[in-house]
Amino acid sequence: MTSSRRRNSFTRLLRSLHRDVGFLLVGVSVVYALSGIFLNHMNGSDPAYRAIAGSLVLEPGLSAGEIVSRWETREDLPALKRVLPLDAGHDRLILDGGTGLYDRATGRVDHERHERREFIYWINKLHYSKVRGWGPVADIFAVSLVFLALSGILITRGRHGLAGRGRWLLLAGILVPVLHVLYTIILE
Repeated sequence: MTSSRRRNSFTRLLRSLHRDVGFLLVGVSVVYALSGIFLNHMNGSDPAYRAIAGSLVLEPGLSAGEIVSRWETREDLPALKRVLPLDAGHDRLILDGGTGLYDRATGRVDHERHERREFIYWINKLHYSKVRGWGPVADIFAVSLVFLALSGILITRGRHGLAGRGRWLLLAGILVPVLHVLYTIILE
């Protein structure tokens, strides 16, 4: 078998593997891409939870026990677990899934509870490999991405491959993270 035939046979096999692995990884790629977007735009809060704020007015100057008894008469409020003194004028309310602040002078209670967004919660857990049994899948995915990157370089020939514009695109793709890290180091 000639060198050219062997190279064509290898390239054909590499193209088939590249295509099949690419199709196989679409679902996992979408999970990592979406959770990556959510995690990149957290803005100080966990995107897997929605904050629901509310307020109400109780009588001023209530004791912890009185706050609890008034709170329990309301069905529209989350369960109150504990009332803790915060400072001379406020108590911290520990709620089921949130917190509250009771102002002793005015009786005003500002509270916030956090409701889980199931879809975002679970894809973020997958992204962090916090789901039992997901670690090996994440490792296979990472190795497969390396394979896809390298096989993509090798299967493209001619003016679109490494001999042509591909080399410049490859260089640009490598320079983006390197320059970003150098820029970050300079700023520190």
